[in-house]
Amino acid sequence: MDVANINKLFEENLTVVNLGLESFAENLNNEGVKTVQVQWKPPAGGNMEIAELLDKMDSIKAKVDVDAANKKAAEIINNGKPTVVDISTAGKAIPGMRKNLFLHAGPPVEWERMSGPTRGAVIGGLVYEGLAGTYEEAEKMAASGEIDFEPCHHHATVGPMAGIVTYSMPVWVLENKAYGNKAYATLNEGLGKVLRYGAYGDDVIAKLKWMESDLAPILKAALKLHGELDMKNIIAQILQMGDEGHNRNRAGTSIVIRELAPYLVQLDVEKEKLVKVFEFLNANDHFFLNLSMPSAKCIIDAAAGIEGSTIVTTMARNGTDFGIRMSCTGDQWFTAPAPMVDGLYLPGYSADDAAPDIGDSTITETVGIGGFAMAAAPAIVKFVGGTPKDALNVTTRMYEITETENKIFQIPALDFRGTPTGIDVLKIIETGILPAVNTGIAHKKPGIGMVGAGLVKPPEKCFNDAFKAFVEKYS
Repeated sequence: MDVANINKLFEENLTVVNLGLESFAENLNNEGVKTVQVQWKPPAGGNMEIAELLDKMDSIKAKVDVDAANKKAAEIINNGKPTVVDISTAGKAIPGMRKNLFLHAGPPVEWERMSGPTRGAVIGGLVYEGLAGTYEEAEKMAASGEIDFEPCHHHATVGPMAGIVTYSMPVWVLENKAYGNKAYATLNEGLGKVLRYGAYGDDVIAKLKWMESDLAPILKAALKLHGELDMKNIIAQILQMGDEGHNRNRAGTSIVIRELAPYLVQLDVEKEKLVKVFEFLNANDHFFLNLSMPSAKCIIDAAAGIEGSTIVTTMARNGTDFGIRMSCTGDQWFTAPAPMVDGLYLPGYSADDAAPDIGDSTITETVGIGGFAMAAAPAIVKFVGGTPKDALNVTTRMYEITETENKIFQIPALDFRGTPTGIDVLKIIETGILPAVNTGIAHKKPGIGMVGAGLVKPPEKCFNDAFKAFVEKYS
């Protein structure tokens, strides 16, 4: 460029692209100069250890086709076909289940480290199973070593909140028709004072017993008449109807009622029992949650164990630890202390009453629903906080840390764009963006139950540790 052109440039109005500190742009704005601030962060958020490991990725990718591995995982997720095939009991259906085994949400944790809600659910579960006669006796038994505790995820199972699954509990049985693997979850009790929120008491146990003796057998009989439920199709529908499949399940519950109602009324069941089943389903908007969770589990488990894949196959919390698992590292957990939830509280409760983040329900986010589909459910903000615009922004941001867009799960507000699907540890490390999660909040003390709902950020450490393990494995 000659001198004349240079001089001409400075005679024109300038628009400045600022790559540095925002104060530079502010000074120019104060002088009337139009500026564009680039939203830039240092690699790995300035974590030098992680940044140095990122430098090794070129040599790793020369040996391992990470992109192909993640595309394979994404294809498996997109091809998954979760299907409800039966209602059984945990003891009959879940692999490895036994009477003294209690399954819980999240990564492994023993009684001594369990959160209040998990302890409360264990205490209630022991009385429910008849292993203890009183709640005091149950607490002593839980601490005695007589009861074994293992994650639901180690048994192809998921449990909301405390996630306690015991031998006699009725469970949904789902099968991934594309790959043959199965997943399980209990039937949802509803909100408030329920076992999954750590509450126990005679009323809580009575409801569980009714679910075992009446609700499950009646639903099982109706399902047998109806035939299998195509959950992939149903989840696709609920995203068009204002649900996101994690904390808003009104449409999903309504569809299940519509699907089963013609067959429920055909059953040779006492009218009073049938009426109670309909009343329970109608009053429990969250009934569908215990179907969307094993559907997601069914889908994502088929994508585990792929060499070179950095796709997240598990996100779960137990009120003590938050943990993730990654496809290429199989069953290895990467954990950090469970964070607190930023949320809305029921009357009479506040953040001082809240337990840390808890539950297996974050399995929904691994397949592109839940927090990743909040744009499909703007009304969710009335439950977890924020604005409808926030819901749109959350979903849009999640495209930056996922491998693909879902072929079936689509969002009307985004011109029917597929939901962001396949959380990629490597993209989280590169962008510093963490997965979006919306969740319920349990009281920190055993025996009380639900106190609110809100949004939570997973601990960055989980993803950093997973990335370190990846680099170590393939360096």
